[in-house]
Amino acid sequence: MPRKIDIFDTTLRDGEQTPGISLNVAEKLEIARQLERLSVDVIEAGFPIASKGDFNAVKAIAENVKGPVIAALARANFKDIDCAAEALKAAARPRIHTFIASSPIHMKYKLKMTEEQVLEAAVAAVKRAKSYVEDVEFSAEDASRSDTEFLCKLYAAAIEAGATVINVPDTVGYTMPKEFSNLIKTLMEKVPKIENVKVSVHCHDDLGMAVANSLEAVAAGATQIECAVNGLGERAGNAALEEVVMALDTRKDIYGVTHNINTKQIYRTSKMISTITGVAIQPNKAIVGANAFAHESGIHQHGVLAEKSTYEIMSPQSIGLTTNRLVLGKHSGRHAFAERLKELGYELSQDELNKAFERFKDLADRKKDITDMDIEAIVEDQVIKLPQHIELDYFQVSTGNKSIATATVRVKINEDTIEEASTGDGPIDAIYKALDRACNVNCKLVDYSIRSVSGGKDALGEVTVKVEKEGRTFLGRGLSTDIIEASAIAYVSALNKILYNGGYCKA
Repeated sequence: MPRKIDIFDTTLRDGEQTPGISLNVAEKLEIARQLERLSVDVIEAGFPIASKGDFNAVKAIAENVKGPVIAALARANFKDIDCAAEALKAAARPRIHTFIASSPIHMKYKLKMTEEQVLEAAVAAVKRAKSYVEDVEFSAEDASRSDTEFLCKLYAAAIEAGATVINVPDTVGYTMPKEFSNLIKTLMEKVPKIENVKVSVHCHDDLGMAVANSLEAVAAGATQIECAVNGLGERAGNAALEEVVMALDTRKDIYGVTHNINTKQIYRTSKMISTITGVAIQPNKAIVGANAFAHESGIHQHGVLAEKSTYEIMSPQSIGLTTNRLVLGKHSGRHAFAERLKELGYELSQDELNKAFERFKDLADRKKDITDMDIEAIVEDQVIKLPQHIELDYFQVSTGNKSIATATVRVKINEDTIEEASTGDGPIDAIYKALDRACNVNCKLVDYSIRSVSGGKDALGEVTVKVEKEGRTFLGRGLSTDIIEASAIAYVSALNKILYNGGYCKA
């Protein structure tokens, strides 16, 4: 039988460490539910000791997501491990993932510990974690720059102490594929009882080798790959889940392994995480980029029309992409809309379906033909709706190339209705300043981006903003065929997140 590879997803832990990303509990829970639909084997839900928000997110995921193993990260100390265990209490399949650095440079400068002290701390941590859960993962941080003999001794001690998974991280993305393959082979040969545990790898992409190193590790005997959707993570990111999975799928002739991933959920998962995090997917990104299945060259187009396999080594449908068919319009009914959502892979509650249908009908009044991309944008926009303490009731903008831009807004803040006006350097600046006045908030706009969801003059415009308040970054997103309206909605969305996370705004 083919060897099975577990896919360990760290989007919610290492992925959230991507600069500029800060997710709240509701967003993390929604991502976890989608990862469950994707059928990942393990969800690393967070680092509970890091913050109250991280603890609450891990707890919420443990309580609500029952399919995959739910893992929580902990340093090799009792306080971290006790906190992780508390957060995982409700998990059907809990795992504590404990780690300590093992490379000479980390031990000397970061830990200020000897090899013996690191060994002792690792054993104590694994035993403590084992007292709470059966499934314990041990990682030797910076393993790829560690002394191999010491690494073998460290992993052997962790296994003896009760670890069920040992993880070999290329923490700084330093190693090359052949080196990493040799390291895994050495560990497989020299670590006693290693055949009784899962051997995992966690590769970073600093030199662009994360996916290659992960695949080489599989060829050398590894049985778990740690990765993140869209390659999110510290610095240059982690191995991209979609690339790892589709490489294993497409090149079964080389790797000869199986996995549990529902590949038809890859595109939806990628798009959802891009939307929630505000990190755009580059057009030429492998597997999920906009150009991944596009053919510009006439020679390529001719080949694909004659036989798809001439230039496509996998089908768009295999990752859940559909053709951009114009199937719905203002006269389409609820049933047709619901059926199209099912075809696109969405499972909505009746309440969610009703709200999405209302948005669809509103869009259909403005736009002649509704594409699959429009429908996806509508649904993704309403996936997570936090309490709307601030609602945009009305706005009016006056602008011109020889006049000063002026904006008037009316907002409802809880029970109060407030109207304010402001001038600005253009219509967007004016409307944002008016909203700041109305909401009595002073925050800094750090990023503003705009893109067209689909083609045509009546295309939906999507605006994403990032605002900063007291050192924290909040993301807002707005959709409309009117780009000024989309901009206002995005800003109000960000202000609502500020309220949700800290209650800074006051009427």
